[in-house]
Amino acid sequence: MLLTASPAAQVLGGEPLVTTDLLVIGAGPYGLSVAAHAIERGIDTVVVGHPMGFWRDCMPEGMFLRSGPDWHLDASGTHTLRAYLAEHAIRPDDVDPIPVGLFIDYAEWFRAAKGIDVQSAAVTALGKVGGRFEAVLDGGERIVARAAVAAPGVRYFTSVPGWAVAVPSPQSSHTCDLVCFDRLSGARVLIVGGRQSAYEWAALLAEHGARRIDIVHRHEVPRFERVSWAFVDEYTDATLRLRGWWRRLPASQQAAIERRFWEAGRLTLEYWLAPRLRRGPITPWPGTEVVHAAAPAADGTILVTLSTGDRLGVDYVVFATGYRADLSRVPYLSGVLDGINLADGLPMLGEGFCTSLDKLYVTGFPAARAFGPFLGFAAGAPVAATLIVDDLLAR
Repeated sequence: MLLTASPAAQVLGGEPLVTTDLLVIGAGPYGLSVAAHAIERGIDTVVVGHPMGFWRDCMPEGMFLRSGPDWHLDASGTHTLRAYLAEHAIRPDDVDPIPVGLFIDYAEWFRAAKGIDVQSAAVTALGKVGGRFEAVLDGGERIVARAAVAAPGVRYFTSVPGWAVAVPSPQSSHTCDLVCFDRLSGARVLIVGGRQSAYEWAALLAEHGARRIDIVHRHEVPRFERVSWAFVDEYTDATLRLRGWWRRLPASQQAAIERRFWEAGRLTLEYWLAPRLRRGPITPWPGTEVVHAAAPAADGTILVTLSTGDRLGVDYVVFATGYRADLSRVPYLSGVLDGINLADGLPMLGEGFCTSLDKLYVTGFPAARAFGPFLGFAAGAPVAATLIVDDLLAR
């Protein structure tokens, strides 16, 4: 058990040095969930990151969650989202769909209730020397820990098509970098991608006065229907009940579950988007892709050629093209990457989320291949926290 070390501070080389049992890097849903459960189990824990940073900085005002009040962060099942709503006299039916700001408020309430003191900083480097991990922060401070959990946010993993290099950054962005829409009032905007973020950003752009919005994607226009995510519960329950449940499934069953997530999350978009889209100057281009984009002309117009032969003159391009996990894109892991067994950039994890580098754990989106697609959603946070802390205490 990792209960022998205690917090200590001293000066080493002119910089403060803190020692702890567990270092959690990242203060999003997965990092906060692990930290809360570790603290409750008596493990001395230090958390470094910007609390709910991706949610605060990369999700626009006016965005809604696709999940309901059942998804939460607490592995002990006490400080749930439903508990937060009850304490604040908020009826679940009055926040359907759930505004992203409400979930951020819940996460802050959860952090305070669990006594998680987040050191608001960034880890610039992580190494392992003499059996312990040493992290260097952007302010020069160092933290030494017997174990470490990396919970990198998805912002590291943005994916864009190859032709994106033709469009300069002042006139293009990934959806996670476009959270202020007022500056595009009166603009002609091309959105590349056709899933939830593409159509939700289209609605937000229209509501902020964009002159014309074209949505280009290779598939048909998705359905807009109410979807229940309750089916995820059986997979999270199975993961807790049977260690290694996902990896023991036959490939055909894994494929069927992945297909179920695909149908709920990709082939179907939220019903509350449909009326908002009808009110805007929005044109979908299903079954289409961009084959060429010219550099901006003197007047700033970007000429885009579609696979249909049509050409569009636009002022701005939004890439709603999702994310692709690859640990090599997480800068602070570069010093330990050689010790982590990877497959296609993803960590090969044990049944407790531990990498091949002893006592280094990876959770969240990069763990989805090893544990199932629900790790790409907040619903997986309490499950991951439970398995990681159990594994940590067993070593």
